[in-house]
Amino acid sequence: MIGKERVLAVIPARGGSQGLPGKNIRPFAGLPLIAHSIRLAKLCPEIDRCIVSTDSEKIAKVARAQGGEAPFLRPAELARSDTPMWPVLKHALAAVEKEDGRSYDYLLLLDPTSPTRLPADVREASRRLAARPDVDGILSVSKPHYSPIWHTVVEKDELMKDFIEDSSRYARRQDVPEVFVINGLLYLWRAALVRSRDGWRHEGKHLMLETPESRAVSIDDLEQFERTELLVKGGAIKLPWLKGRKRR
Repeated sequence: MIGKERVLAVIPARGGSQGLPGKNIRPFAGLPLIAHSIRLAKLCPEIDRCIVSTDSEKIAKVARAQGGEAPFLRPAELARSDTPMWPVLKHALAAVEKEDGRSYDYLLLLDPTSPTRLPADVREASRRLAARPDVDGILSVSKPHYSPIWHTVVEKDELMKDFIEDSSRYARRQDVPEVFVINGLLYLWRAALVRSRDGWRHEGKHLMLETPESRAVSIDDLEQFERTELLVKGGAIKLPWLKGRKRR
């Protein structure tokens, strides 16, 4: 709970991954990938309930075996490759509130493809959002290794042009404004925003929670999966739920 307010965490896990088939239950540092988000949630006292939203009975079975909840199977129309995340979250919130018979105050999105978030991230995001009743959500961000303002270009008429048109006005890299990237580790919203809006990007007001670029992971393909797993197995990224566990 955040104070006396209730937090629902949702782990979305569609069965038809195209970039890396079966990635949500693929073994990662000795556990199915989805298990890392489940175990993270169990270490966060801020979370009142955590559920997995999936269209796959196989994923639901693995989630339950790892101590997670999968109280329903997501409707097929919310499990297509082009389905936005927002209606999936609205469906999960409505389904759980109907089952529980009471409402939640916050919704926390824990994408299983970002297994490198820590309990401290959830704790700080919860603290900061609770302290700002005028704000609708908080998202994790990180500083990229390069500045999109300074370094990104496009090709027009076979010539290199700045992607951001006014970037040429900066004579030195040091003068370029600080830029952050939304990294997907966590999204925390007031549930009222989820219920009442059709998306978050252009709705409401949001805070930024800066997390290290070294943990800014969003696994979409085999290369990203294997690279991240090497960092975890090698100890460069330490996940508390793996402490004392042999990482195969």
